[in-house]
Amino acid sequence: MENTLEYNTSRPHLNISEYGRNIQKMIDYAITVEDRQKRNEEARAIIDVMGQLNPHLRDVTDFKHKLWDHLFIIADFKLDVDSPYPKPSPETLSEKPDKLNYPHQNIKFLHYGKNVELLINKAVEMNDESEKKQLVEIIANQMKKFYLLWNRDTVSDALILDQLKMLSKNKLNTDGIRLSYASDMSRNNNNGLGKKKKRNDKDGGHKMRKKY
Repeated sequence: MENTLEYNTSRPHLNISEYGRNIQKMIDYAITVEDRQKRNEEARAIIDVMGQLNPHLRDVTDFKHKLWDHLFIIADFKLDVDSPYPKPSPETLSEKPDKLNYPHQNIKFLHYGKNVELLINKAVEMNDESEKKQLVEIIANQMKKFYLLWNRDTVSDALILDQLKMLSKNKLNTDGIRLSYASDMSRNNNNGLGKKKKRNDKDGGHKMRKKY
């Protein structure tokens, strides 16, 4: 009985484990087939099975090409068959992907984010003074809300307005801008959570009454 047991630690390494060991064995057998025509037939049959085992690859562009690449990788590039696509080389597996170039955006105040700066720039470009003042007030209140979310402390309206003027490079007039109270903002932020908690408590009370 000991001779019939197989353990993964004693089995050959799977280059692509998603296809399973049976596919690996089929490819290993195809490598040993001497007749080239028969070996090509074996390879095409294996490709069909690989496609059935991984139907999600059908959503991938050129999924057949992907299957043939996987076939050669699983075979450790030892399978000599006629592929309808260019054969990959072992060097391609060790190639590092191209580095992604992320845009570098210098944000003055990280807790306000980039969108607030974009809104400020938009307000600076506005010509209608009435609409501009409304937008500036909206931006200022949003900045105060963000400040309280990140810092969890009270903040003076003067500080928010000073930072707003700084971000606009003194191009926006903040005179007469009224900001909501910090307590109102905190209550609004927690309002959804409070309602949910009350609803859960209420539901729990119904369940308790039903149980007893």
